[in-house]
Amino acid sequence: MKLGIENRKQLYALAVLGGIALLMLGRALWPSPDAAPVVGPATSTSAAARPGMRRSASGKMVPIVEPRLDPTLDLNLLGQSEEIKYAGNGRNIFIAGSVATIDKPKGNGTTDKNKVAVYTPPAIPQPPPITLKFFGFANKPGDPKKVFLSQGEDVFVAGEGDIVDRRYRVLHISPTAVDVEDVLNNNRQSLPLTQG
Repeated sequence: MKLGIENRKQLYALAVLGGIALLMLGRALWPSPDAAPVVGPATSTSAAARPGMRRSASGKMVPIVEPRLDPTLDLNLLGQSEEIKYAGNGRNIFIAGSVATIDKPKGNGTTDKNKVAVYTPPAIPQPPPITLKFFGFANKPGDPKKVFLSQGEDVFVAGEGDIVDRRYRVLHISPTAVDVEDVLNNNRQSLPLTQG
C-alpha cells in the first residue's frame, strides 16, 4: 500500500500551502489588537456648531436626524414624536357626521362671461376611393357570374361574395356595373363597365 510520500517535492509543496492556509484562517478569525477604528469624513467646525435643518411637510423647520445603527430605544426621539399636534382641515374624524367647511363658489366656473364656447366635432375624413376597374365578364354558360377587375398591373377574376386583393368584396354583379365594398374602411362603391 502506497501512502503518497514517494514524491517529496509534492509533499513539501502541500505542507507549505497547508501552513499558509492555516495562517490566513487564523488571521481572519482572531481580531488584531492594533486595528484602528474606521473614521468617517471629517466635519467642519461650523457644521458641528449648528446642525442641518430641513422643512417638514407641514412647513416647520426641523433638524436633520442622522440614521442610527444603535437598536436601543431613544427616548428623546420618542418624546419629539409625541409632541406633534394634529392640525387638519377642521373636520374631526372621530365624530360621525362632521363635515369640513367648504367655501361657496363665486360663479359658475367660467372665466369669460361674454364668450360661450360651442363644441364642434372634427370633420370625419372620407374613406379612400376604391381603385379597382371593371373591364369585362369571365363566365361560361351555366357557370356563376364572374368579372375581370384590374388594379394597376394586377388583374383579378372574381364572383359575387369573393374578396379581391384581401381588401375588396364583390357584392353584386349587374350587366353594366359591379358593386364592391372596401372591407377595411366600410366603403361601398359601384364600378361601371369601362371600355379598353
